[in-house]
Amino acid sequence: MSQTRALLVQPRFTAPSFWNYSSTCEIVGAKYPAPPLGLITVAAMLPAGWELRLVDRNTTALSEADLAWADLVMVGGMLAQQPDLLAVIALGQAAGKPVVVGGPEVTSSPHLYAHADFRVLGEAEGVIQDFIAAFEAGESSGTFEAEKFQADVTASPVPRYDLLRVKDYTNLSLQFSRGCPFTCEFCDIIELYGRKPRIKTTAQMLGELDAILALGYRGHVDFVDDNLVGNKKALKLFLPELIAWQKARGYPFEFTTEASINLADDAELVAMLRQAGFFGVFIGIESPDPETLRQMQKKQNTRRSIPESIGRLHAAGISVSGGFIIGFDNEREAVAEGMIGVIEESAIPIAMVGLLYALPNTQLTRRLEREGRLHVGHDVIDPDAQTVGDQCTGGLNFDTLRPRIDVLQDFHRVIAQIYSPEAYFGRVQALGLALRLRAATRRTAWRDAAQGLGFTLLLGWHFRRAGWAVNREFWRMVAQVLRRNPRALKQVVLASSLYTHLGPFSGRVLRGIEAEMEAVRAGEWQAGNALVLTESAPDR
Repeated sequence: MSQTRALLVQPRFTAPSFWNYSSTCEIVGAKYPAPPLGLITVAAMLPAGWELRLVDRNTTALSEADLAWADLVMVGGMLAQQPDLLAVIALGQAAGKPVVVGGPEVTSSPHLYAHADFRVLGEAEGVIQDFIAAFEAGESSGTFEAEKFQADVTASPVPRYDLLRVKDYTNLSLQFSRGCPFTCEFCDIIELYGRKPRIKTTAQMLGELDAILALGYRGHVDFVDDNLVGNKKALKLFLPELIAWQKARGYPFEFTTEASINLADDAELVAMLRQAGFFGVFIGIESPDPETLRQMQKKQNTRRSIPESIGRLHAAGISVSGGFIIGFDNEREAVAEGMIGVIEESAIPIAMVGLLYALPNTQLTRRLEREGRLHVGHDVIDPDAQTVGDQCTGGLNFDTLRPRIDVLQDFHRVIAQIYSPEAYFGRVQALGLALRLRAATRRTAWRDAAQGLGFTLLLGWHFRRAGWAVNREFWRMVAQVLRRNPRALKQVVLASSLYTHLGPFSGRVLRGIEAEMEAVRAGEWQAGNALVLTESAPDR
């Protein structure tokens, strides 16, 4: 089967979601924030003789002609893609095509995908060749399971970036490491990839950057590591090479990533990241309460002042977005006020505040199962519900120790406060005044200034339709930053652009919470229900 035609399909993420930024994408002419990095990495592992076609259902329709063309359908994804992942399997099998499934969702809940023709469980590097051999030998079904945490990431090939329609995305992405040394109870990363971060070689990373550059792409590239600083020693060896690569090519890329808050303890590492072109980092902060952090086994967040740590990153020119969770067993009544206080004091505009969700195969899920508190069907997303595929409305899939109504009220209070136009743009302004930026070269300084000014005008035009309050707060913020720290204009306008999505989205979430609270009070709420979201909120 040297001429096998493989159709690789990226399922749709359940929408609307905190993460899809659809309105922001439209402003810049894109269709979705990020490409299917996992799928194009798998594509690079397939035989050179196979003919490949990629369809990302978040940006492009999957047609009957695509299915007719294929000899094999390959599909995979995350929990938030579950309904469409199942739909793609059904479409492929209805067209008479064998379907192979894989990815973190399939690995975590393989029982939901027993009807697929082939299942690849675990990291593809460790097992994909076994599947290929079986398929080319004429086998029609099978399960291929990789040994956990043993995949050699140094053997992972350069992803097939050439399969992408680059203009469909606001950024491209790559991965430096897999795994995280911490043991957060609610997290599935250590279950999927282990606690010992495995690192790609410098040659691999620069090869991936070269491949992206060869596409003609310039701009935002995201390091998708779940914790980029999981192995600081390896990162410090790589960053000088990245800095040299950027300098030799005129700094074509700007980077973001995700890291644990102990990043802020290492001034040398922070300076190197900034030199390499990193301008943003997502940090899981979770809760302002040390006791709650200890219960969730996130002790690293208890050893420091959160606002001070974030302040050091802002002072280095790296803006912070943060993750927060409500619904832990030992939360106190003041959790909402404490969370609002940390978000405001730390000047975090983009705060992903969600309800606690027990992911499949985590320490949290196993504990809740032992305690008899986990809801039946906790790992299944209702494909017919107008629900969000993240914790904003899909959380609390278990019996809470605090009254559910109290948890929902606290969640409502936080969202209502932090996503009002005044609060959001107030934090953007505080961020803009805190950032200390120095351009790598005179050329990049002019580039950033031109991009910042151009995007300000473009966004201002779009905010005219967002209502008086949003428009007023945006221009008030811009005026202050231009007057007091004009070098930060580009970063604050980027943060502001996300409000085109987060403003209306937060309004939808609020109304969904209110509906669920009403159902709880009336005794009509049932376990397994998710919030129903209505149309976009008017200006608040």
